[in-house]
Amino acid sequence: MKRLDCLRAVYPELEDCAVVTIMGAVAAELYSLGHRANFFYLEHAMGLASSVGLGIALAQPERKVVVIDGDGSVLMNLGGLTTLARSRPKNLVHVIFDNETLLSVGGGAPGGYKWFTTATSTGADLAGIAMAAGFPQAKTVRELGDFERAALDALDSNELSCVVAKVEAEMPKSFLMDVHMLENRFEFPRALQQPPSDQRALRRPTRIAKEQPTTIPAMKSLEE
Repeated sequence: MKRLDCLRAVYPELEDCAVVTIMGAVAAELYSLGHRANFFYLEHAMGLASSVGLGIALAQPERKVVVIDGDGSVLMNLGGLTTLARSRPKNLVHVIFDNETLLSVGGGAPGGYKWFTTATSTGADLAGIAMAAGFPQAKTVRELGDFERAALDALDSNELSCVVAKVEAEMPKSFLMDVHMLENRFEFPRALQQPPSDQRALRRPTRIAKEQPTTIPAMKSLEE
């Protein structure tokens, strides 16, 4: 499973969310799909995407917040998982792309991944750690279809959720991002000043219709 395919699968669902990504490959690949003002690329702060996302989720409980993270980043800030679980914001989804390497800091160089593996390559279970920390929902997925279903379920849920996606250790085609960090710094909070719409209804009306069949009220007679 490729990280870019996963991002492409959920990209349409992120239009009305506050999205915080970690540095490197995740940010570059999300940007390659099309930048949006509600995307914040947290450069030069490895490990802190979940902390920033938590602050936004607590400040704007009516808005869905999506943190897009990596295994190396999460392992650098495991305390972030316990803080998320303790605060338990119902509007936050934590997506973790686990390629078992420190890809964006040299692990993706030819042969480099053999030397820059993370603890998940030797058995660390990030979904298990999240559950043990107190997350009400956390799961690991290995197939694209499973990822899409898990991500959509998490977005629809009114509960703190974590989705760990086991992906290939593959570099993005380019790290080029034509958005200056300072511009992103001001553009993002301006986007959050706009009130969120009914995100769930906007995202998947077909899916919702299946879950909640429409009932047509009986017509009143002309005599009434």
